[in-house]
Amino acid sequence: MNTHIPDPELWERTVGDIAATLPGATAVFRKYKIDFCCNGDLTLDSAAQRRGVDPSALEHALEVLGSGVEGAAVPAEMSSDELIDHIQACYHEAHRRALPELIMLSRKVEAVHREHPKVPAGLSDALRQMQSDLEEHMTKEEGILFPAMRQGADKFDISTSDFRHEHDDQGTQLRLLESLTDDFTLPEGACRSWQALYVGTAQLAEDLMEHIHLENNILFPRFAATESPA
Repeated sequence: MNTHIPDPELWERTVGDIAATLPGATAVFRKYKIDFCCNGDLTLDSAAQRRGVDPSALEHALEVLGSGVEGAAVPAEMSSDELIDHIQACYHEAHRRALPELIMLSRKVEAVHREHPKVPAGLSDALRQMQSDLEEHMTKEEGILFPAMRQGADKFDISTSDFRHEHDDQGTQLRLLESLTDDFTLPEGACRSWQALYVGTAQLAEDLMEHIHLENNILFPRFAATESPA
């Protein structure tokens, strides 16, 4: 039996750094509800304590990573241009595809099941606000920030710290979605529309967490020197 104990420095590293450099770590963090995107600056030890996670279980889950992920794309090893392309194709476009359908489904579920004690009242409003905020955010990235990064600009018109603040707001919106849906838990006998709504909203939340992580913990730090005071 393998009783290898991981390097103790693992607990001193931030969850954002671990998520960025250890393939498969983001799935582990999602399983244990460790926020590796908006709170990626917490050390692994602090994040586990804050969430009330069993440290030994989290340690073991990270220890066994590696099998089954060989050959997988590692965003931290991509060039900045490749990473930007990846973010736009896999996350920006995914959000734009998903949100209109989820808004429609949530309106339907809230109307048809308005008397149900588990109805996610207010979910459609929350999703519409998220759609509006995300579209503004992504448009600024695509039109201003990403082109400046690609061109190696000496200074950005909008600081990445502004985008990080918006990411924090998106994290708050994600927690609202979790609250309104009881952590995406379906009631007994939920109709197919309700099932599709929660499956889709859970996927949106997972995608957005990964999106924020890639920018906060991998892409933005590469340009920290660009934004340092002269």
